[in-house]
Amino acid sequence: MKRSWDRPELDAKGLVEPSTALFSRRASLLRGTACLAGMVVLVGCAASEGDSLEPIAAREPEPERQDATEEPPPSVAGETLDGQLLRRFYARRDFEPVWTTREAEARAFKAMVLRARDHGLDPDLFRADLLRRMEAFPPDRRDLLLTHAVLTYAEALAFGAVPPSRRKDREAIKAEPVDVTEVLHEALDGPDPVGAIEALAPQTPTYRALREALQRHRTSLRPDRNRVNRLRVIEANLERQRWLPRELPADRVWVNVPDQQLVLYRDDRPVFVTRVVVGDPTDRKQSPELSTVIESALFNPPWIIPHDIVEADIRPMLKQDPLYLVKNKITLLPNGDAKQAPGPQAGLGAVMFEMPNRFDVYLHDTPDKDSFSRDNRRLSNGCIRVQNPLELASLLMDEPMEVIQKKVATGDTVRKSLPEPVPVFLLYHTALASPGRDVEIRPDFYGRDEALWLRLQKRPAEQDVLRAGQMAAGQRPVSAAESARRPAPTSSARPAPPRRS
Repeated sequence: MKRSWDRPELDAKGLVEPSTALFSRRASLLRGTACLAGMVVLVGCAASEGDSLEPIAAREPEPERQDATEEPPPSVAGETLDGQLLRRFYARRDFEPVWTTREAEARAFKAMVLRARDHGLDPDLFRADLLRRMEAFPPDRRDLLLTHAVLTYAEALAFGAVPPSRRKDREAIKAEPVDVTEVLHEALDGPDPVGAIEALAPQTPTYRALREALQRHRTSLRPDRNRVNRLRVIEANLERQRWLPRELPADRVWVNVPDQQLVLYRDDRPVFVTRVVVGDPTDRKQSPELSTVIESALFNPPWIIPHDIVEADIRPMLKQDPLYLVKNKITLLPNGDAKQAPGPQAGLGAVMFEMPNRFDVYLHDTPDKDSFSRDNRRLSNGCIRVQNPLELASLLMDEPMEVIQKKVATGDTVRKSLPEPVPVFLLYHTALASPGRDVEIRPDFYGRDEALWLRLQKRPAEQDVLRAGQMAAGQRPVSAAESARRPAPTSSARPAPPRRS
């Protein structure tokens, strides 16, 4: 039997016309009444008297009929709701309406969603425009609308308003999956339903400090352009915080690309800090955002040079100097890559830290020690060059520096596994905050803040759309005409991943 949402008819004001098709026969059977005015509209839940009453989610999938059409999502006043999310939630509650007997909770949840800007979120992402006039809708539509708003808001707090499917290729950070339908289901019978949803947001000092800074800047009496841009940078970074695991590993390597710095944490305390060189702003060379683990160190590593670097950098040098390959101990490989033999002047230096990831980036040494004295250390092909890599190796392996230095001194290529894999995070956080201190803004040299902020808006006003990369700099907005001539940002594009070294 094909199950589908009803297609509500809209009146002249855009409101849903009541209809007997809005009543669930299944709910009628469960409640023992002939007609339930205001019942939640889940026509997919309707069942004949002979049908099983177990939740749809627990059933075997039914074979599709040849003439079956795609199931349309539910909508209110022309606004589409998340049908899959609603089905999962109402299945937990036997497809009964939720808010008709919970008026106080309904008001509290509505107010919670309308306060979304406290988290740097656009309330209209959660149908706030409809929530503000929800009393104009029939009871069944009010139930669906509020449930949709609460669940989608809960998802935004739990793992970001920009879901992984809409993130850029290099935004490869993901929080743990959370079933918000289960959270809301349990919260409704708990002592503090709204608090249970708000608790899905990060509870870290950084997140709290960013929220406090957001409120301070919003209450300023001078809302000039620079302050508006600063607000947007903070909102973009609140979103990046929501992408992180809710419980960070106590021992971790933390590389913030805009800060051009690496920090090693032990028991949540920084024990080692060093400068790093990060990816060049050129699109193909930018360092990604990712989390993985450091599994091992490779001492005296050869450098397998990817073919794109061979074509872009090595072949032009070879035309200028026919002996370039010999001087640098480089061999061209049949597959288009190249290999540089290990040694003091090899591209990866004395040690490389191996960390599996699809971008093929890693932490490593470099013979170019002078680069660490520069303020602008955006020089690599995407990898992270570490200023003091042997000290880092000593700490990660829990071995004295003398032992590490002996491994290097042999000149042999040796792989040494860490006692335990250590989590590593490569991040792009341009707003840094701690309790009691104002936000420190780092340069958005990859121009990512604006693109992310725009994805956090339901309908960004044309006059608020700024040129790419200019938001943090406080330059003039893009006009409506200019905006219309430009292609919209897309998450489907997959830029060439950063390469090694």
